[in-house]
Amino acid sequence: MTVTSIALFNNKGGVGKTTLAYHLAHMMTSRLGLNVLAVDLDPQANLTSMCLDESEIEDLWTNPSEAAGRTVADAVRPILEGTGDVAFVEPVSLKPGLWLLPGSLDLSRFEDKLSNEWFKSFAGDIAAIRTTTAFHRMVEHAAASVDADIVLIDVGPNLGAINRAALIAADSVLMPLAADLFSLRGLSNLGPTLRRWQNNWRQVVLPQVPPGISAPPAGMTPLGYIIMQPEMRLDRPVKAYERWLERIPRVYSAAVLGEQEPSRDDDRHHIATLRNYRSLMPLAHDARKPMFELRAADGALGSTQKFVQTCFWEFRALAENVLQRVTDGDAPAEATD
Repeated sequence: MTVTSIALFNNKGGVGKTTLAYHLAHMMTSRLGLNVLAVDLDPQANLTSMCLDESEIEDLWTNPSEAAGRTVADAVRPILEGTGDVAFVEPVSLKPGLWLLPGSLDLSRFEDKLSNEWFKSFAGDIAAIRTTTAFHRMVEHAAASVDADIVLIDVGPNLGAINRAALIAADSVLMPLAADLFSLRGLSNLGPTLRRWQNNWRQVVLPQVPPGISAPPAGMTPLGYIIMQPEMRLDRPVKAYERWLERIPRVYSAAVLGEQEPSRDDDRHHIATLRNYRSLMPLAHDARKPMFELRAADGALGSTQKFVQTCFWEFRALAENVLQRVTDGDAPAEATD
């Protein structure tokens, strides 16, 4: 398969987006045999903190290489400081078949620069176009250097300029959701915004990009949504969860896909529902491995080991479903405003 990039995005935080990206990356590599590049474009660098221990992160952040640096923030620093174009950084090898472009808290400094250059790119300003395409070109170079099949891009939970540049660089978008009011309201804002960004890029900016600058087509194809099941509490009855769950198909179809007559019974875009694995997370964190790779030596004993196996099969089915939608073109066609 040709390399394809998938951004995991929801403009509501706390839905398990980074955990999902981490486990999909490991499943696609270890069990499905793909070369995977994970890219941390969230200024909170949560994916990086899941992949690397504190000493490794401290080394990345405090000891940049003499040539270009070692994080995504280092890559865009020449643009930010006005000293040059994007500086390509080499991915960190996590294990055979899996690499990481590490994030950094310093990436937040790039937000204002991207915001200011966005409208300048509408007028064909070359410097602005270089700024807006920096993430795309950085990821493109890194993916080619490791011969990646899949690029998974983790982004923050907002509709800011960093996420706009990151999502424009993605071929498709995968949306993890919680069945609650906040996720549904987030979808209502997210869909129209993504379509506006896509239309502006394709119709206004892309025709003006010089041949010497690699620019993304802004695919941003919605692959579907994954429901992240919460831990049921006494103060959050099952009926409340089910009420929001029933509304997701209609809101997704209307807001994200722009369909005029969405149906509440249309679950074509529902990829999976992942149960809550909170009891496995502390063990996985201590072992520095995915939940579905926990063993007895990691503390996964008795019924916990059965839970690990359930986790494995759910994530394997999810990864295969996502890949099928990508390779077979099963994702719904994009809607336009």
